[in-house]
Amino acid sequence: MIAYLFAGQGSQYVGMGKDLYEAFPESKAVFDKAEQALGVELKRFCFEGPIEILKRTDISQPAIVTVSIAAFEAFKARFNEKAQFYAGLSLGEYSALIASGVMPLEEGLLLVKKRGKIMEEAAHKLPGKMAAVLDLPLNKIKEVCASAGVEIANINSPVQIVISGRSDAIDQARDLCVKAGAKRVIELEVSGGFHSSLMLEASRELDMVLSRTPMVPPQVPIVSNYTGMPEQEVVKIKENLIAQMYSSVKWEDSMRFILSQKINKFFEFGPGKVLKGLMRKIDNNAQVFSIEKKEDIDKCLGV
Repeated sequence: MIAYLFAGQGSQYVGMGKDLYEAFPESKAVFDKAEQALGVELKRFCFEGPIEILKRTDISQPAIVTVSIAAFEAFKARFNEKAQFYAGLSLGEYSALIASGVMPLEEGLLLVKKRGKIMEEAAHKLPGKMAAVLDLPLNKIKEVCASAGVEIANINSPVQIVISGRSDAIDQARDLCVKAGAKRVIELEVSGGFHSSLMLEASRELDMVLSRTPMVPPQVPIVSNYTGMPEQEVVKIKENLIAQMYSSVKWEDSMRFILSQKINKFFEFGPGKVLKGLMRKIDNNAQVFSIEKKEDIDKCLGV
């Protein structure tokens, strides 16, 4: 049995999706629909950059979702096995919702564009940043967070936990984590302190947007970032998306739930191989195939 996973923000890079666009008509159709719906030169930003624009929240979010769905549609057209669960890391949860039929691509991208704009504006009002802490126990990180006034944004694996908060507080927390024994502390390529109370006001704006966004129950259960458990009720899905904006992403819990359901094969869609790397730390016996280029699909199909 299998599960489909979708990449999160921070995995963007110049050139992403170009190979898919040129190789598969399904991927080309996704990019063309995305540009028409968004009114943004998405192909140019994805294929040519510059990275300064591509990493802006209001651009990177719809761009990553577009690349993820472009990979998914090309793969789905050639691979017949059905997934038992869908999940996406933070932003990737929106890709999972689109892929599972909760909303059409165009409506999903408009929602993501609005979400990105809301988050970008919130980041300007309350500047912050995020950092990944490697190889430091959760209890030690909680102590650092309490001391520096930052919050845990993602529990990604036993050895990777992301912290979020005001920029100066993150700098202080970084030094404290290193002193406490962290192997490394890596600042993330994002423009704000997401998944923290800095996004509380933004979450209220997202609530208003979601209230006007039509959704249908997913064809396959979506494992929520906020709860780490599967969800198929539209009301609950929307509630979880709102809470996700200012709460910790429970990625490790989400993956452990899926693994507990006898799933041993995962396909990761979108730029980068972040989710594959995280799974190695959660359960090294699980198979994860990253799908972001034509050669990845060819390998899966034995071409």
